[in-house]
Amino acid sequence: MKKLVLMVFAFTLMVSVNAQIETPQPSPFQKVEQKVGLTDITLEYSRPAMRGRTIFGDLVPFGSMWRLGANANTKITFSDPVTIDGQELKAGSYAVYATPNESSWDIVFYTDSNNGGLPREWDDAKVAAKTTVETQALPMDIQSFTMTFDDVTSSSVHLGMLWENTYVGVPIEVPTDKKVDAAINRVMSGPSAGDYYNAAVYYASEGKDINKAGEWMEKAMSMVEKPAFWQLRQQSLIYAKMGKKDKAIATAKKSLAGAKDAGNEDYIKMNKDSLKEWGAM
Repeated sequence: MKKLVLMVFAFTLMVSVNAQIETPQPSPFQKVEQKVGLTDITLEYSRPAMRGRTIFGDLVPFGSMWRLGANANTKITFSDPVTIDGQELKAGSYAVYATPNESSWDIVFYTDSNNGGLPREWDDAKVAAKTTVETQALPMDIQSFTMTFDDVTSSSVHLGMLWENTYVGVPIEVPTDKKVDAAINRVMSGPSAGDYYNAAVYYASEGKDINKAGEWMEKAMSMVEKPAFWQLRQQSLIYAKMGKKDKAIATAKKSLAGAKDAGNEDYIKMNKDSLKEWGAM
């Protein structure tokens, strides 16, 4: 019995060691990242090779949907909403599929990006965008399926696909102008309530100019229609540090009422403790 147990252990160990051997994949994985304007785009796909085979019209039949590579589906991820052929895709990840034809390809961006190739059950409701692009003949063979980011500008890029003697480029527009305009308007309109609030809390917590902290906090609160109880709590503490006890008490009472409405026991206790300390309870 003991010998049998030792033999089983030895066999298990041998299998475990053998399982650690890594060999090259016939269709190696590639990850490509590209910044287009202010938008980050990430592409993940696998790269089959020609190996003497005829690809389009044979290995990849015309008129049939293709996973656009090998292994799992090709996945593309956008950090911002983008536009493809007039169709807006939300920020996020998409599977990319293609139906090659002799002179054009139909390209689909599919919201379910976790498939081992094509989805088992196709769902038209998951098609986020669909476009048709013309093919371009190449003067040489591309041995390994290749995807690229071509013709990069501050507001657009072409998602390129090359294999055998065929090139296809899908134009993608990114919202650079919209993002820059929003940033310009935000900066030119001056600091926000959050900017004033954060600056005030930092100055107070770091023992810097407390009067400046009080000025910034009042500015922040004047820009907020209904300050939250946690914001009022910080303002009351700043008033207390400034020696403005009456204002500190009045503000703490507002914070306490807001904390009670929100059912926040921590802030209820903190405000009560401060009010007791300041002689208001």
